[in-house]
Order: sequence, then C-alpha cells, then structure tokens
Amino acid sequence: MQLVPILIMFVAMWFILIRPAQKRQKATAEMQNSIKRGDRVVTIGGLHGEVDAIEDAFVYLIIADNVRVKFERQAIGRVVVD
Repeated sequence: MQLVPILIMFVAMWFILIRPAQKRQKATAEMQNSIKRGDRVVTIGGLHGEVDAIEDAFVYLIIADNVRVKFERQAIGRVVVD
C-alpha cells in the first residue's frame, strides 16, 4: 500500500511532463526532416533565411544577397508559412 502513492506520482509526472515533451520532440524532428529547398525558416538563434540546399545533416540558408551559411538540420527552429 505504501507503493501506491509513489506509482500515482510517477504516472502523473509522465502525463504532465514527459509525454508532452516527447510529442514536441517528435513534431520538431518531423518538421526538420520535411524541410525542402525554397522553404523560409527561422533558426533556433533567430536567424531568418531561405533554404538553398540540403545535405544529410546540414542545411544551407541564404540570409542576404551573396550570403550563404551552413547550419546543422537540428538548428532549424521553425518553418515560416507565408
């Protein structure tokens, strides 16, 4: 009987903290894997750019005229929908 409150707390923590975090992580990974050339994106650092090329683990962004930068795919925070 002393184990029941501990189990209830564990289940509550699972539904309050762990499960939503796993859903967010899965959604972010799907978004990062579905990026394609021409998408407008924002990095986790706040840099806005357009996807120029994609490699396995890297994304090349055009952030200004004649300025092309290389980021890891995980650095993409979100895709901007116009």
